[in-house]
Amino acid sequence: MYRRTLALLLTCCPAFLRAQAQPVPVTTAKPGWQWSMDSVHAVVNEVRAGRSLQPTTWPGAARVAVLLSFDVDNETIAIRYGEPTVGSLAEMQYGARVGLPRIMRLLDQHKIPASFFIPSVSLAITPTMADLIKKSGRHEFAVHGWIHELNMTLPDSVERALLTKAVSELTALTGQKPTGYRAPSWNFSPNTLSILRDMGFRYESSLMADDAPYELLQRGQPTGLVELPVQWILDDAPLFDPRGERYMNPRDVARVWMDEFDKAYEEGTMFVLTLHPHVSGHRSRIVALELLIAHIQAKGAGKVWWATHADAAEYVRKAAKLGEPRTR
Repeated sequence: MYRRTLALLLTCCPAFLRAQAQPVPVTTAKPGWQWSMDSVHAVVNEVRAGRSLQPTTWPGAARVAVLLSFDVDNETIAIRYGEPTVGSLAEMQYGARVGLPRIMRLLDQHKIPASFFIPSVSLAITPTMADLIKKSGRHEFAVHGWIHELNMTLPDSVERALLTKAVSELTALTGQKPTGYRAPSWNFSPNTLSILRDMGFRYESSLMADDAPYELLQRGQPTGLVELPVQWILDDAPLFDPRGERYMNPRDVARVWMDEFDKAYEEGTMFVLTLHPHVSGHRSRIVALELLIAHIQAKGAGKVWWATHADAAEYVRKAAKLGEPRTR
């Protein structure tokens, strides 16, 4: 019986074959089993989670901190690889033209603060986004690269130059110097942390070592830099692509986010959600955010601290007596 079932699967279900196959990547890198333990420790300890910065309580005795963030990528997603098409640019323009205004109306309706991580090229293409985000006075601008570049593909000098340019341009376009950073595609390079420290950033939000905030270590040494961890579970992009194999109904995604929030509430930790105006700004997808907000607000007044990433980072820094970020 087993053999007949297996034969049927192999004949009729190519997807079954793909799921079972685990090909060895084609690469010139030395496989891990050939590494010395010195090499293992050196790689693992280059950037690592240090002490937890989880506070004993959140402001106003709130049970949980909720941090909404929006990565305002727009056309930079189409441009960064160097071969944009008219169709892809139009699809991404939706983020600034329709998605962001729709999201801002929802945030304004509930008076919820949020953090906007923006590649400076994205804001330069549509500078009116700055006034839209600044209007309520509740929100934060933070850095998300220059053109949503992939840090892992860049030498130190280029990554550093692009980030320097991004900070300068965002400051000029918004009137606010950003204190926080999120790597494009969460694509942290071996040089990224050193660059962030040299440039005086106060927090970072690209890594995934915890649910709670923590201090980043570099080569085993504390940096004084706050990490506000993210997670693919709490990102709209992977599951909202209708052409992808992992597409989920927005209402199903909302249920996942609610479950994540409920556990964060139970544990008294932190809930960090990453959304994109060109993704969640669509009519059927913003329903997921609406459902989530209603679910969170049902906890009642004072139970939840809605905060920007910058406010949360400074709060845990002070509560943990972390001090200022340390220079290299």
